[in-house]
Amino acid sequence: MEGGPAFSLSNRLTRFFWRVIWLLLARFSPPPFHGWRRFLLRLFGASIGRNAQVWPSVRIWLPSNLSIGENVMIGPGAELYNQGRISIGNYCVVSQRAYVCASSHDISDPHFQLVLRPIVITDRCWIAAEAFVGPGVVMAEGSVASARAAIFTDTEAWGVYRGNPAILVKKRRIPQLENQADVRKPARN
Repeated sequence: MEGGPAFSLSNRLTRFFWRVIWLLLARFSPPPFHGWRRFLLRLFGASIGRNAQVWPSVRIWLPSNLSIGENVMIGPGAELYNQGRISIGNYCVVSQRAYVCASSHDISDPHFQLVLRPIVITDRCWIAAEAFVGPGVVMAEGSVASARAAIFTDTEAWGVYRGNPAILVKKRRIPQLENQADVRKPARN
């Protein structure tokens, strides 16, 4: 088959060493050792915010293609398949065994070449257990991918999505955040 490798030798070597390091130094680390795992991810080029919790069984394809905000939890068995860039905002949860995939293949190309399509997960989003977020998706602030949902298109702010393909089923309300927003509104004269 023609078309050649999608990634350079240097990229493939980096990923090999990353997998070995994660397996030996993080995979079997105690769950509360989030600081240690943040250190390893930063060592390989990830941007990781304060208090981010990445569980030892998480699989990350390439840390340098990853940005995680503050107070984020990436749960057990989650997979961040970040051949393309994945950015996760603040106060987000990626639950157990969720799958976030930032690449696909060009089905009109006879060589089926790789297509990188970055994913942006904005602040306060939740990707529930075993949900899938596909290439090129932007999850708007506060949106939710329910358990086993499959998100293939951009979401609306504070929308809750369910099904495959996922559809908007309702809007999420968080009274504490609504009260904070009311406090920040300028007084009308």
